[in-house]
Amino acid sequence: MTTERRKARRSKNIRIFLTFIVTLSIVLLVGLSALFINHHFQQTNELREYTDDAANLAELNAESEPVSSDKLTESVNDEDEPIEDVPPARYANVLNDPEYMRENRIYTREAIVPGEARLLFAGDILFDSYYAVMANAIKRGNTVDAAFSDDLLEIMREADVMMLNNEFTYTTRGAPFPEKLFTFRAKPETASWLNDMGVNLVSLANNHTFDYGEISLLDTLDTLEAYGVPYVGAGRNIEEAAAPVYFIISDIKIAFIAATQIERFHNPDTRGATETLPGVFRFLNNERLLYTIAEARENSDFVVVFLHWGSERATEPDWSQLEQSLKIAAAGADLIVGAHPHVLQEITVHGNTPVAYSLGDFWFSSRTVDTGLLEAIFDVNGLKSLRFIPALQHNCFTSLLHDGEKIRVLDIMRNLSPRVNIDDDGEITW
Repeated sequence: MTTERRKARRSKNIRIFLTFIVTLSIVLLVGLSALFINHHFQQTNELREYTDDAANLAELNAESEPVSSDKLTESVNDEDEPIEDVPPARYANVLNDPEYMRENRIYTREAIVPGEARLLFAGDILFDSYYAVMANAIKRGNTVDAAFSDDLLEIMREADVMMLNNEFTYTTRGAPFPEKLFTFRAKPETASWLNDMGVNLVSLANNHTFDYGEISLLDTLDTLEAYGVPYVGAGRNIEEAAAPVYFIISDIKIAFIAATQIERFHNPDTRGATETLPGVFRFLNNERLLYTIAEARENSDFVVVFLHWGSERATEPDWSQLEQSLKIAAAGADLIVGAHPHVLQEITVHGNTPVAYSLGDFWFSSRTVDTGLLEAIFDVNGLKSLRFIPALQHNCFTSLLHDGEKIRVLDIMRNLSPRVNIDDDGEITW
C-alpha cells in the first residue's frame, strides 16, 4: 500500500471517530436536559400541592377557635376518649338496674384478675355444735381460724365466687325428722362463718336441708338472706328452688344451678319443692333439671351445675352419676361438680364439659379424709383452666397440703381419673 493511500485511510477513520464523539455528546446532552426538565416540573407540582395544603390548613385554622395547651392536655387525657378501642360492656344495662338483678337473682363481683372469673368449689361443711367439728372449733376459739389453715383461707377468700355444699339447717326451731339417723342444725349466727371463709354461694340441694321440718328450711332461707349469702337448690316453692343464681364477673355471666337426687326413694325425708310447698330441687327425673340448664344457657355465657348424688363412701361414681352426667353435659352444662359421697371421686370430661363427681368432705366430721378445692377459671372464650387443690381434713381441722402430702393426694386423684391428666400443680387437662 502506498503512502498516500495510508494517509487517506487514516484521515477517514479520524473523521468517523470525531463524528461518533459529536453524536454521542449530543445524545447525552439531550438526555440530561430531559431529566432536568422532568425533575423541575415534579418539584414545581410538589411545591404547588404543599402550598395548596398549607393554604387550606390556614383557612381552617382561621375559621376555628384557637386551642389552648390546657384544652389540648384535657383532650389527650380525657377518659371518655380512650386511645385504644374498648368493647362495650355487654351487661351494663343489667348492672345499672338493681331491681332487675334482685328479681332475677343476679349478683356481681369485681374480678381479682380483670378479664377472668375465678370460681372455687368445695364439698360438705357442717356447723352443728352437737357434732365434733364445730364443738372442737368452739373450744379452740370459735372462729374460722380454728377450722381452716391460714393459707387455705387465703385461697378461698381470693376467689371471685367460692361455692360449697351447706349440709345442714340454720334454725333453733322444729323437731328432728322421725327415725332419721343423722339430723343437723346450727345456730343462725354461725352463718357469719360463711362470710369469714369467703363463701359467696351455697348449695342447699342436699338430704339435710329439711332435717327439722319445713320450719328449719324456711329459717335457713331467711338466715342466709339476712347474712347476704346467696343460695341455690332449695326454696319456698319449686320456682325458687330450681331457679339459677347468676354472677356477672369481668363482663362474663355465669349461671349456677344446684339439685339433689338423695334420698333415692319415692317418699324422701327431704321434701322436693312443689308449686306451693317449700323444699329442695330434686332430679331423679331429669326433665326439669335439663330444661333449667338449657334455659340458663340461653340467659348466660356459661353454666355450672352443682349436684348432690352418688353413694356414700364409694370412691367410684355409681350408675346414676355416670348416666346423668352425660345428659347434663349434653343439655349445656360447662362444668359439673358433685358432693354427697363424703370421699373424693373421679374427675373426667364429657366432650368439653369437665365433671368432678365428688369433692368429698371439706369440713364435716372428725374423720381423717383427703379433700380439696376445685378451681375453674373462665374468660370470654370459655374454661381457661381447671385445677384440683389438695387439702386434708384431720382432727376437725382442714389444711392446705404441700410438698409430699400434696403429691400423695394428687396421685390418688390421678389413679381415680384415668381420662384426664393432672400435673404436680393440680392442673387438669384432657
